[in-house]
Amino acid sequence: MNPFSAINTMLTDAMGPLGPLIAVGLLGFLLILIALPTMLKKQRDRFSELKASQPGASDRGNPRALRRTEKVDKLERFAQYLEPQKAEELSAAKLRLLRAGYSAKNSVRMYHAAQFVLGISFLALGLIYALIKSAQSEVDTQTLMIYAILPGVVGYYMPKYWVDKRLEARQTQIIQGFPDALDMMLVCVEAGQSLDQSIIRVGRESRAGYPALADEFDMISQEVKAGKERVQVLKDMSMRVGVPDVASFVTTLVQSATFGTSVADALRVYSADMRDKRVMRAEEKANMLPTKLTLGTMLFTVPPLLVILIGPSVYGIATMLAQMRPGS
Repeated sequence: MNPFSAINTMLTDAMGPLGPLIAVGLLGFLLILIALPTMLKKQRDRFSELKASQPGASDRGNPRALRRTEKVDKLERFAQYLEPQKAEELSAAKLRLLRAGYSAKNSVRMYHAAQFVLGISFLALGLIYALIKSAQSEVDTQTLMIYAILPGVVGYYMPKYWVDKRLEARQTQIIQGFPDALDMMLVCVEAGQSLDQSIIRVGRESRAGYPALADEFDMISQEVKAGKERVQVLKDMSMRVGVPDVASFVTTLVQSATFGTSVADALRVYSADMRDKRVMRAEEKANMLPTKLTLGTMLFTVPPLLVILIGPSVYGIATMLAQMRPGS
C-alpha cells in the first residue's frame, strides 16, 4: 500500500475530509515559526558601528540632521532573504527590472517582497475558499488542494507577469520613438549643436510622446555631466535598454568617435536605415494580418453563412419527411 495513501486515510479518519489540508497548513505554520527567529535576527553591521563612533554621531537626535539623512529602506534587514546571493543572478535581476523601468536601489528586494506577500495572501484566500467550499458540500482532497494552492501560485507569479509586460511595453515604446529621435538629433547636429546638446534637446522634445526614450536620453546627459566617459555611457545605455536598434546606434557612434568620422554623416545614414526598418515592420504586420484574420473568419463568418444557405433546405426536407410519415 502506498504510504501517502495510508497517511491520507489516517488523517481523513482523524480530522474529517479536510484532514490532509489541515495537516499541511499546520506543518507550514510550524516551519514558519521555526524559521522566523532566524529571519528576524539582525546581523551586526560593523560599518554602522564604525559610523556611530565617528565625531558628530550625536547629531542623530537633531531633527535637522535627520532631514539630511537618506530614506531608510525597511527591507534592507531582509536583503539576504529577498535578494539572490550569487552576483550573476543579482545582476541579471537588476538588469531585468532596470529594463522594465524600475531603477531604484531596492527594486530587487521590492520585487521579491511583492512575490512573497502576494503569494502568502492569495494562499490564505485560497485556504479560506477551500474551507468554505468543503463546508457547503462534499469535495475530494485533490480539488481542495487545487483550490488552496492555485491562488498562491497565481499571486507568486503575478509580479513576474507585471514586470514582463512593463518590459515589453517599454521596449516597444523605445523602438517606435527611436527613428523620430534620430531624425531630430540629426537636425540638431546639422544645425551646429554638439552631440551632448542634441541629446538633451531630443530628450526634452520626446518627453510627451515617448517618456521611456526621454528618460534614457536624460540619463545619458546626466552621466556625461557627472564626468563619465561618453563611450561607456552609450554602452551602458545599450545594455540598459536591451533593444537591437539602440545597440546598433551605440556601435555607430562609438566607431565614429574612434575613427574620427563625422557624427552628422553617421546619423544621416543610420536614421535613413531606421526609417526603412520602420517601413519594413509596418509591411510585416500588414502581411501577417490576413493570416491572423483567417481563424476569426472561419469561426464567425462560415457558420452563419452555412445556416443562411442550408437552413431553408434543411427545414424544407424536414417538413417533407414529416408529411410523408404514416398517419400524418
